[in-house]
Amino acid sequence: DIARLVTAQGSPTLQELASVFGKDILNADGSLDRALLAERAFASKEGTQLLNSITHPEIARLMNKKINGAFFDGYEAVVLDASQLFESGLHERCTLVVSVVAPKDVRLKRIMERDGITEEQAEQRMSAQLPEDYFRTHSNYILENTGTEEDLKLQLRQLAAIFEEHIAGER
Repeated sequence: DIARLVTAQGSPTLQELASVFGKDILNADGSLDRALLAERAFASKEGTQLLNSITHPEIARLMNKKINGAFFDGYEAVVLDASQLFESGLHERCTLVVSVVAPKDVRLKRIMERDGITEEQAEQRMSAQLPEDYFRTHSNYILENTGTEEDLKLQLRQLAAIFEEHIAGER
């Protein structure tokens, strides 16, 4: 949600993206043509790094603001859903890191179906991501997303119980 907010119509970040990746990444109404930006940004490692250098600082700023606000409001824990957690540096704020992994062929199929893109475009996006072994090495917990949605929900319920113990100081 925050990443979408950062690139919302009229935002300074969106204007910077347009100046770097081309004004035509803006639709007629001034909103972001996400598909065209993705095509350009994920075409090379340099493009992906440039995209991240523009978006990550503002995303991290807003996420930190939300985190601080939650703790100020008395919450004992905050869960971040951040696909670029490590790349953005937000992992530094985390006590526990959970990564969801799946085999390459499963991820490829899911990305193609979700975004309506070709295999080549999906491969480009995946090549911009950290390798699976990075997540396995740098995470406290791994969820294997290879089965059904119910299988994943079961893993999440088990993990929630562990988190409750951790928050209570029992772990």
